[in-house]
Amino acid sequence: MKSTLSILFLVLLFTGCEIKPQKINYGSDNCQYCNMTIVDRQHASQVVTDKGRAYKFDAIECMLNYQTENTDQSVAIYLVNDFKSPGELIDATTATYLISPEISSPMGANLSAFNSEEKAQKTKAENSGKLYDWEALKNLSLKQE
Repeated sequence: MKSTLSILFLVLLFTGCEIKPQKINYGSDNCQYCNMTIVDRQHASQVVTDKGRAYKFDAIECMLNYQTENTDQSVAIYLVNDFKSPGELIDATTATYLISPEISSPMGANLSAFNSEEKAQKTKAENSGKLYDWEALKNLSLKQE
């Protein structure tokens, strides 16, 4: 009996800290950074820490600003919604980003993510703007004053 409880405890311990994204419940989940309700399926984002805690954001700029202010957290996964496939989370570190005054994002940075550079280039050609990769994006100041 004692060994069964020990095994059950270990299983619960290891499955409780699973490092994976959580579903974003649009219309009811709140942004970890600005506390707005997450409704926009084209601009939402998420980070998952190395301890398995998921933080959800209504905009990519909220995720980046949160990470700038919380550098003590070790992030295992960065995710962003693909602008062309609303609600589909993609790897933020491999996405291509477009800042375009023609495409509004929830917090006003006009920042969108794409799962391919080709799609980002096409959207840029249709709307204007500037493209960024993950490293260049992290160096921008996106905080709204």
